[in-house]
Amino acid sequence: MTNPDEHVRKPGWFTVKVLNGFVAWLTRRGISLKGSRILEVRGRKSGQWRRTPVNVLTLGDERYLLAPRGHVQWTHNMRAVGGGRLVLGKKVEEFTAVEVTDDAKPPILRAYLERWKAETGVFFDGTGPDSSDEELRTIAPKHPVFRISSVPAV
Repeated sequence: MTNPDEHVRKPGWFTVKVLNGFVAWLTRRGISLKGSRILEVRGRKSGQWRRTPVNVLTLGDERYLLAPRGHVQWTHNMRAVGGGRLVLGKKVEEFTAVEVTDDAKPPILRAYLERWKAETGVFFDGTGPDSSDEELRTIAPKHPVFRISSVPAV
């Protein structure tokens, strides 16, 4: 079995320099594109807040963060600190996060691909929303998923 940490798809120049910046700029101004938020997670070593644009998936009564590019820095930080903040404009939501097991991922992966395959499908090794549960289980270890729960304001 391969190490899931080895599966990291680096975004291309256009994504890094243009697309992510544009989505983040809109999101910071309170405009969400299909569920976009700015994820803020403390660095596991530095303790500094790290920011990246993400898509929040709502499935039933649950919400999820999924890493289409694999085991990237924010996923390592999320495992270490167990939560973070989601930002949309001036609204900041603190949350806790619990990692989802690989066996529980197929319906989450399917829902994510139904919504964002056009933007992120290249990172899923040819699988899509119509793929079988077995095909989705095969790629599940490569894509961390976290169930998130809001922390009530005090």
